[in-house]
Amino acid sequence: MQWAYQRLAIYPLPIDFSCSLFFIRLPVPMLPYQDAQKILREAEQIFPAEVVVETVRRMAADITATLAHRYPLVLSIMGGAVVFTGQLLPLLQFPLNFDYLHVSRYAEKMHGGRIDWKASPGENVQDRVVLVVDDILDQGITLAAIREWVMSQGAAAFYSAVFAEKDIPGPKPISADFVGLVVPNRYVFGFGMDIYGAWRNLPAIYALKE
Repeated sequence: MQWAYQRLAIYPLPIDFSCSLFFIRLPVPMLPYQDAQKILREAEQIFPAEVVVETVRRMAADITATLAHRYPLVLSIMGGAVVFTGQLLPLLQFPLNFDYLHVSRYAEKMHGGRIDWKASPGENVQDRVVLVVDDILDQGITLAAIREWVMSQGAAAFYSAVFAEKDIPGPKPISADFVGLVVPNRYVFGFGMDIYGAWRNLPAIYALKE
C-alpha cells in the first residue's frame, strides 16, 4: 500500500482486534487543482491503459484457477484497491463474499510512517478462505500485518492479490500470491494509486520522474 497524501487526518483509538475499529476524522486541505495538473504533466507513463486491462484479466484467470471452488471471502483494501477491485470482481465467475477493510501506513509521508487501522471487515473471517486485494505491494509491512490479523481471527487460509509490486532490493516480510505488474522503485500512481490524494482515477500507471 502506497500513500503520499491523506485527505482526512486519522486519529485511531486503542485497537481491539475482536471488534470493529473506530476512528475520528478531521479535515485536511486537498491538493490544489493546478498542482495536481502539474504532477500529471511532468510524470512518466510507464504502463498504458491497455496493459492495465489485460493485466486484470490475467489475474482474474489465475485467481479463478486457484479459488473457484473455495467460496472465498474477498477483502478489498480501501481506498487504493477500489478501482482494481471494481474491475476484478466482475471477471471472477464463481461464488464469493465481499467486504473491505481500511488500513494505511504512509499517512502524509512519501515513505515510512506507522500503520493506521481505520476499519475492520463486518464479515466474519473465521474458517473462511480469505483473498485480500490491494493496489500495490511496496515494502510489504502493511500486507504482512493484515495477514497476521486475518489469521489471528481464525481464517482457514490467506491469499493476497496486488495489482502492482514495487521492485525493491532485499527481502520482504510477505509475498503476494497473485501479482499483476512489477513497477520500478519510484512513486507510482493511477488505477487506484494516488499521488498526494489525487489521480486514483487514471486508467494508466504513471511514475514521478527521477
